[in-house]
Amino acid sequence: MDAFINRLREYAQVAEHISLADMTTMRVGGMARFVAYPKNDFALRCILHLAKEYAITTKVIGKGSNLLASDDDFDGLVIRLDRTLTEVYFEDDQVLAQAGASLIALSYHAMEKGLSGLEFACGIPGTIAGAVYMNAGAYKSWIGDWVEEIEVLIDDTIVWLKSEDCGWGYRTSIFQQHPEWIILAVRLKLTHKPKEEIRNVIEERKTRRIESQPLDFPNAGSVFRNTDDHFAWEYIEACQLRGRQIGGAQISNKHANFIINVGHAKASDVYALIRLIQKEVKIKFGVELKTEIEFFNWREDNHDG
Repeated sequence: MDAFINRLREYAQVAEHISLADMTTMRVGGMARFVAYPKNDFALRCILHLAKEYAITTKVIGKGSNLLASDDDFDGLVIRLDRTLTEVYFEDDQVLAQAGASLIALSYHAMEKGLSGLEFACGIPGTIAGAVYMNAGAYKSWIGDWVEEIEVLIDDTIVWLKSEDCGWGYRTSIFQQHPEWIILAVRLKLTHKPKEEIRNVIEERKTRRIESQPLDFPNAGSVFRNTDDHFAWEYIEACQLRGRQIGGAQISNKHANFIINVGHAKASDVYALIRLIQKEVKIKFGVELKTEIEFFNWREDNHDG
């Protein structure tokens, strides 16, 4: 592995034996053998070639805000984009953001430019690429509503996908069907509005978020997708599961669709609560709640989302 590491360092900042708990907002997970921060998008392509040459499994992540990593060690290479691929460029009502750009920071930068559209994103602690992958949304607005085109690495070829080709849906996009594709950059088209008007909306939503979400504990955001006719939290509350705890993981007393790490939780604790919720809701309502979070480094037979 020394040869691999030495070559990898040409293209990235590299670390070894790093806990996935330190790379995800849920603060759980085993150890990753290698972690790399590519110097640029060309270096990213070189890293992927290198990993393929040495038969090393890769996982590309941003801030790990929607990721539940298992307790098992990952004997592969985690490629993180949120430190180096973060450039943002504004031109009139358009913004071009690299994959690792912070969604929260981007929403505030847009406000300063008098551009509206990303107010919904002011509290989503992920990257623009992660938001596109999940078609992240809030307050009846979705990132897909504002996307013009996306730069994607497909089979070692850079392709620009138009928004209409991205298969947008509730918490879904074409990228979930093609996890091997890598989002490099996103072009958004926003709308001009007075800066203070945008700021007021952001501040009002910030207040609502603080009041309604358990932001003082590690979490991965909303755990379950809403159904066609109900919010997921309504089912969970109706099953009287608010506050239920397994190990160091707890169904939040503040918002029942959040599972929080109240102290040294294991990924298995979080997983057990997810399964408990799904079982109880299925028994009481006949409804199968689907997870919104992404499972990483779990055995295929150990979850189905």
